[in-house]
Amino acid sequence: MTVDALTDVAGLRVGHATCTGGGWLTGTTVVLAPPGGAVAAVDVRGGGPGTKETDALDPRNLVQKVEAVVLTGGSAYGLDSASGVMGWLEERGRGVRVDADPAHVVPVVPAACVFDLGRGGDFRARPDASTGRTAVEAAGASEEGAPVPEGCVGAGTGAAVGQIKGGVGTASVVLDSGITVAALVVANAAGSAMDPETGVLYGELLRGGRTAYPASEVHEAARRRLAEAAAKSGPPPLNTTLAVVATDADLTRAQAHKLAGTAHDGIARAVRPVHLLNDGDTVFALATGARPLAEHPLALNEVLAAGADLVTRAIVRAVRAAAPVDGPGGVWPSYGELYGEQKGEL
Repeated sequence: MTVDALTDVAGLRVGHATCTGGGWLTGTTVVLAPPGGAVAAVDVRGGGPGTKETDALDPRNLVQKVEAVVLTGGSAYGLDSASGVMGWLEERGRGVRVDADPAHVVPVVPAACVFDLGRGGDFRARPDASTGRTAVEAAGASEEGAPVPEGCVGAGTGAAVGQIKGGVGTASVVLDSGITVAALVVANAAGSAMDPETGVLYGELLRGGRTAYPASEVHEAARRRLAEAAAKSGPPPLNTTLAVVATDADLTRAQAHKLAGTAHDGIARAVRPVHLLNDGDTVFALATGARPLAEHPLALNEVLAAGADLVTRAIVRAVRAAAPVDGPGGVWPSYGELYGEQKGEL
């Protein structure tokens, strides 16, 4: 049975640490690979990225697999959360062996951050190593194939997409070949996820089928609410959308890199504009290698196409699952608050 989440890729686990109240509106999300790690790659297209250990994922470099990927709030400060994940992995002997002693390992933990500083009211309230440890402990304690909480949790706690609340979303599919592809997204974009003329989500409009447009009076009321919110808090100053796209296919590091790159198309279908100078849009790809990829030279195509589609769907789910925020750090209505549960037939 699948749960339509990143954890449908066997062996992957997801844990959130959510920090709210008392000036906090941030958190960290950890994607934990199976013991022994997963082939990993990254593609960065935003103009203002905040990352850690992404150079290690270059196919020309030494590291073959990673044990975890960290997505975090707190901008560059929040990257410290990866240290807590490293400590947890080291205690379990998980990482790159550096000599004959099995306890002597260096966990390589790629990380990327979103900007959410001050959105809870306190600029200095941001994730640190203890937050990362809480998130990886949650991942490690979860059951294989467990559902993944969405919305304002983990790294999506303080996320915003344009003028509305963002968050975490996830989705998966099993291809005809039996290969599973899945995505998890932290939607926190400078651009908008919805068409300003109609209020329909771009990600639902582009998926095909019959699109259910909000009633004109509902859309006009939403526009007034957004204008009121903007007057109180103004537009988010800096942003970033993060994603992890995963598969159980046996991919080379170069193929994983291609998957990370094409998955950015999924962001572009759901957010406009995208990849701006004040975004740090970053996509990681993970491949557990449990299922062989067909030897046909174009066999990777269906995985690539699915990865992009799932990123789009995960962004839609993140926006729909988000709850509104009205606090000392700003006002961000949720899409559900503005438009209810109405959605296109996908």
